[in-house]
Amino acid sequence: MKFGIFANLAGPGRHDEYYKVLDEAREQAVYCDENGYDSIWYTEHHFGHEGNELISNPLMMGADIAARTKNIKIGQAANVATFWHPLRLAEDIAMLDQLSKGRVEVGLARGLYGREAANLNPLADPKNNDQNRALFEETVEIMKKAWSNRFFSHDGDIYKYPPEGLKWKHPMSPASPEFMDMEKGEINKISIMPRTYQNRMPSIWQTIDSPRSIEIAAETGINAMFWMPTVKELKGRFELYRERASKARGYEVPLGEGIALVRDVYVAETMEQAREDAAEAVLNTYRWICHWRGLGNLMDPGEEVELGQQLTYEFLHPRNLLFGTPEYVTEKIKELQEELNLQNLLLWVNHSHLPHEKMMKSLKLFTEEVMPNFTKTKQGVL
Repeated sequence: MKFGIFANLAGPGRHDEYYKVLDEAREQAVYCDENGYDSIWYTEHHFGHEGNELISNPLMMGADIAARTKNIKIGQAANVATFWHPLRLAEDIAMLDQLSKGRVEVGLARGLYGREAANLNPLADPKNNDQNRALFEETVEIMKKAWSNRFFSHDGDIYKYPPEGLKWKHPMSPASPEFMDMEKGEINKISIMPRTYQNRMPSIWQTIDSPRSIEIAAETGINAMFWMPTVKELKGRFELYRERASKARGYEVPLGEGIALVRDVYVAETMEQAREDAAEAVLNTYRWICHWRGLGNLMDPGEEVELGQQLTYEFLHPRNLLFGTPEYVTEKIKELQEELNLQNLLLWVNHSHLPHEKMMKSLKLFTEEVMPNFTKTKQGVL
């Protein structure tokens, strides 16, 4: 199993000490790089004066971390693709891939918050689901073209690159049918600069929930990233992805392949200590998210949200939290392996107002007492 970090940095009231947030993030990333973690993922959120999400640009964050690490893969969970100019996003990701020497994992999302979309790209309004999806899918199509071709063009419902009638004549850039209509003297293809490291197509991940998004991702070769649901609910989603991926690829895709699961993690010496240290912090995260999503995504198949159901630690913990002793967390991860054939687990450890020192202590306990049960050693697999 591969372990990564889902680094949704947060901290209500920390806008005046943002430099400290960055220093803490660097310490975390360097520690993970030195201790065998496969990846670290940074989020994208905007205008969040409340402090529940503190990173507006995961690519800039990734560039800083790339300069301080050697092995760990650097992902985004996720670039909100509908807020970006497709060519600019493709180029910026390629630049990060060059800076990190091929360590980029591309994470994409359609966007959740209307406050963000209204101010960055009204076409991405999540209330207009069909328009938002069309914008996302065309953006992804353009980026794939940009990364897989020396020269490319695109003529879609939303974007057209290059525009018609673009004249080009320069003695240092000789006319060529590779990128020009020679008769008209016009550019008909473009090329991004830089290209990705070793001209590779980077792995693409999408943070998704709905069945339709799962189907599209599986059918188009995009990896899936899930977070909230219970194990019983996740089984259906894992099976749906496997079924559609198998059909698209023409062979039986193993359950769990191409999927990563985010789980909230806090490890302590006792179950009581884990609750005392981090319960309020993780509940604050869920209060923020569930205001829009509700509690339905935390239910088992067929289970209904009871009238007046409150978001409490007692409600949340048995459903999806990896909070507790090393032994408890180990057993819960084994359950994920047995039920889902989980191959990629991303730890969400940076919750709300949880002090950095406690987060690092928990992370070190996980590294030293949980990870060895699932990772390879010189003697083989434990």
